[in-house]
Amino acid sequence: MSGVRLFWNCLFSPKLYKVYTGRSTEGRYEESNLERWGDQIISTIFLMWNLGLYTSPVLVFMMYRKGYFMYDGAVTFAKFTLGFGCALLFSYCLRSYGRLSNSTYVEFHKALSAATENLNPATKKTLSRYDFEFSAWPVEFSWKDLGDKSKRGTTDPVPRRSFSSTLFYAPYATVSYLVAHTFGIRLIYPGSVSIVSYMMSSILMKGRSKLLENDEGERYKLLTSDQNEIDTVFVDRRGKSKNGSVLVICSEGNAGFYEIGIMSTPMEANYSVLGWNHPGFGGSTGMPYPEQEKNAMDIVIQFAIIRLGFQPENIVMFGWSIGGFTASWAAKMYPDVRAVILDATFDDLLPLAIPRMPLTLEPLVKQTIRYHCNLEVAEQVCQYPGPVLLIRRAEDEVICLQPGDISTNRANPLLTQMLRHRYPLLVTPETEIVLEKWLSNTGSKQINIMTEYGVNETSCRAELAAYYASNDKTFPTSIGGGLDKPRKIQLLLYLASEYMKDYNSSHCTQLPASMFVIPESLT
Repeated sequence: MSGVRLFWNCLFSPKLYKVYTGRSTEGRYEESNLERWGDQIISTIFLMWNLGLYTSPVLVFMMYRKGYFMYDGAVTFAKFTLGFGCALLFSYCLRSYGRLSNSTYVEFHKALSAATENLNPATKKTLSRYDFEFSAWPVEFSWKDLGDKSKRGTTDPVPRRSFSSTLFYAPYATVSYLVAHTFGIRLIYPGSVSIVSYMMSSILMKGRSKLLENDEGERYKLLTSDQNEIDTVFVDRRGKSKNGSVLVICSEGNAGFYEIGIMSTPMEANYSVLGWNHPGFGGSTGMPYPEQEKNAMDIVIQFAIIRLGFQPENIVMFGWSIGGFTASWAAKMYPDVRAVILDATFDDLLPLAIPRMPLTLEPLVKQTIRYHCNLEVAEQVCQYPGPVLLIRRAEDEVICLQPGDISTNRANPLLTQMLRHRYPLLVTPETEIVLEKWLSNTGSKQINIMTEYGVNETSCRAELAAYYASNDKTFPTSIGGGLDKPRKIQLLLYLASEYMKDYNSSHCTQLPASMFVIPESLT
């Protein structure tokens, strides 16, 4: 009877990728022939299913033209479906027999069962010897562990319309909803497309192996309030380097995964690092809609504080590209975090989305973004009172409205909006013209502009220090009151140069560790 139960358990148990011994690897798990054949058939069928889902409108039209919605066609289609079902069931049985004949898999299954029944340091250590489908990994930290500590329920509400306006826009709103919840979110976050994860699986496993073997990382599964499972990895440098007491939480881009993403930059700078995958990316479940993104970020931060033991003042939020949305939201909701570093990030998704779609669809794009995928990074940054560093890519081809034209880089309005919020008396129509001129250039040209307007860093720092010596260190400030225009320009350009640093590269180049400098408060 135990053999039958083991066969049944192996029928739908997770795929095993790799086996580790301590911090060295025994290599990729070698499947038996039966398991490999069964798994190949199952993978092929599910790949065809996913392709069918993405091309369903075309397939439905073709089936209608071929008469598959008539009785005879429906019978043929039913036989075809039944045949695939039988092949799938046979493949599962074949794979299960293959796994039962493999002693390595049987040992893994025992370790997984023990960890699932009672997860403790001993069972976790044994389970960590294996790399397998993350869906089977037991949950180690849940939103239920938070009590009233979670930031759930404090997110911004969706804009509301009047009843009459709702009736008028109802058909349009329906189309907008369908667009956002089908291909729209996948266009914004291509990493959530299952085929992308499937094609990158070997690369992701290689990157994950490096984190676990070489960097002594530890993998965790977190459960959000909306029941999404978030795949995370933690590299602990406490007691190993002078920067190890600071934790950097990394938020990846729209096609980025922690396995091959921005974690390497703070790791090279010897910080402790916590990486996580967006909902729907890699081992994480769900889809990266803003609310799910916020819930994922919330559980990641609470995990860092409660389970890993980092205080907010020792946590730095690091976001790259679209990851700036979750990083800035985290800073807004946890204003005591030490600093925020945003690399190649924009101010608002809408200005980037409109030029990439046909002009006739602009009203639909606006509706979809504002009501379903509203990523207003600048608005969130303005609600964080701590140190901020913006890294602008001088050759960024993604967040520039016109590739190659740095004046159209959306990091520019992000900085401008933040300065306008923090120093409203310095950012006037007259001074903003000079700021735009400075932002439209880089390198030596920016230095020349600062020289032209007589910016002296020492005197600017002294004036800021004198102001904060007799005023509250809060934003917005009243710096600039009573100053003449030239002095306002000098202070504004100095602040801009402190808040933003240029990196002469394209959008997807890895940020060097030398550029990863945690900003200090200017107050």
